Parts: sequence; structure tokens; C-alpha cells
Amino acid sequence: ERYRFKITLTRKGIPDGSGIYIFVRRRFGFFLEPLYIGKATSFRSRLYGHERWWEAWWKRGATERHILIVRTASDRARIEEDLIRRYQPRMNDMLVPRSEMDAPENAKLRRAWRWRQWWKNLFRAPLSGGSKAA
Repeated sequence: ERYRFKITLTRKGIPDGSGIYIFVRRRFGFFLEPLYIGKATSFRSRLYGHERWWEAWWKRGATERHILIVRTASDRARIEEDLIRRYQPRMNDMLVPRSEMDAPENAKLRRAWRWRQWWKNLFRAPLSGGSKAA
């Protein structure tokens, strides 16, 4: 799916409402690298004193916050999981899938994740040498 985010550079740009937020580092003017993806029931209360913003800004070079307004909690959880699994940001190390045990809870996301794993393993097999030691 495609999502349209709003860029917030200042505190005044943070809206009231709930949804998904991303801490982003901009490189060479137009390349965007997501550093942290999260969800909030209230953007203002969550983003004003976010515990990971200092690390994202000072240590990792985050330049802006992107916001997507999502009304329902179930959609927020689904979209957050989808974005974390797709972009695998450095600061979201808990939800980055590493094995079958980490497959998404959502059926649609799980199907897409297994499909990507199948393609990844298909191309990995010829490169690994193909012979197993007995």
C-alpha cells in the first residue's frame, strides 16, 4: 500500500489527532531514510517529549518528522507493522523480522512477508554454492 505523510519541521506543525509518525534523515536533499516508526493516539503529547527523538536527531541525524493521520487503533497497528517490516528502520530493532517466528500477525501482511521470503530464498540458494558438506 501507499501512504501519504505530512512533513513537520517544527512543534507548531504537529497536529492534534492520532496516527503514525516517522523520524526521517534526509540525505543529499531528496533521499529519505526512515530511522524510527511509531504510532500515537495523540501526536502532540507523544512527539513533544519523545524519548527516542534525541537519539534520532543527535546520534543518527534525523532532520524531520513525517506524520500520517489514522483514526482507528486497528489501522494504526496494521500500518505501523507494515511500514516497520518494509523499511526496517535502525531504531525499531524489536519488530524487524528475522525468522518464521517473527511473521506478521495480520493475515494480509503475513502472506506478503512469506512471498518476499520465498523470493529472497530462491535467489539466495544459487549463490550459496549449492553443495552441502556431508
